Amino acid sequence: MKGKKVGGLDTVELQRQAQDSQEQLFRLRFQMGMGQSEGLKKYRVLRKDRARLLTALRAKELAGETIVPLAVAKPAPLVKKAASKGGRFAGLFKRNKKK
Repeated sequence: MKGKKVGGLDTVELQRQAQDSQEQLFRLRFQMGMGQSEGLKKYRVLRKDRARLLTALRAKELAGETIVPLAVAKPAPLVKKAASKGGRFAGLFKRNKKK
């Protein structure tokens, strides 16, 4: 993706593409680590494209445009079993109880 094309996009689209490229980089890095892919050139191009996107976002931010962060899906909270409910770790935790 060339710099001129990146400059013409709006902030929401820039953020979305930067997030997509970050996910692609993660997958590609993981595949390269596992020896499944030899896409070093693709990895370098993707890194440079992401840098262009982030640079354009920063330029828009400095120019005074409001940048609204994209809604990121939050991971589900871990479920903790309380010791008082007889969970798996009930015997490991002691609480101060009134006598």
